[in-house]
Amino acid sequence: MTITPDTIIWGQVGPFTINATIGFTWVVMVLMTVGSWLVTRNLSTGREISWWQSLLEQVVEIIESQIREVAEEDPSPYVAFIGTVFLFILVSNVLMIVPGFQSPTASLSTTAALAICVFVAVPAFGIARRGLVEYLKSYLKPSVIMLPFNIIGEFSRTLALAVRLYGNVMSGGMIVAILVTIVPLLFPVVMQALGLITGVIQAYIFAILATIYIASATRARRETEQTGRPNP
Repeated sequence: MTITPDTIIWGQVGPFTINATIGFTWVVMVLMTVGSWLVTRNLSTGREISWWQSLLEQVVEIIESQIREVAEEDPSPYVAFIGTVFLFILVSNVLMIVPGFQSPTASLSTTAALAICVFVAVPAFGIARRGLVEYLKSYLKPSVIMLPFNIIGEFSRTLALAVRLYGNVMSGGMIVAILVTIVPLLFPVVMQALGLITGVIQAYIFAILATIYIASATRARRETEQTGRPNP
């Protein structure tokens, strides 16, 4: 039983060690890339559309509606980033039902990389919406005394994002592996089903939290536009 796919070494390429985390991450990326190409190569604007195009449009609409409900603004600027992160985690977790597949999200290095993407995206969207000066001023609110606490908050929520996803996916995999050893027939099937549901929920939670963090970075600009006066 392996706690994380980082411990499964596949080979060595020069100074780089290729482990299962890297290998299965590429598997997920290839599947998503090929799948996107197959679904989007014959898009139609007419009334008759393929089943795959209909499914893709529904997925995009669901992502847009969730972003709109959380951010309370046009979801267009955020769909590409939030949608990509959500689908990567979702596909990685769903593929855990395939025998032999180790989800990359069961590795702390993968979840940390995803959290760092959110950590970079938050100020990027915030600066794009509010400007550099106004965004940096948000760290001084409600008073300059809060500056170190606001900075610590930025790092702590990034760490929480990484550890939350890693802990839930890794613990689910361990429970299934233990039950396969103890009771090899019934319980593993049930736990695989529960693990599948948990994986979908974890992808949803990660995407929603990322949306909340990005929305909080752009909210002051929107409030200013609505009230017609700058925030105090």
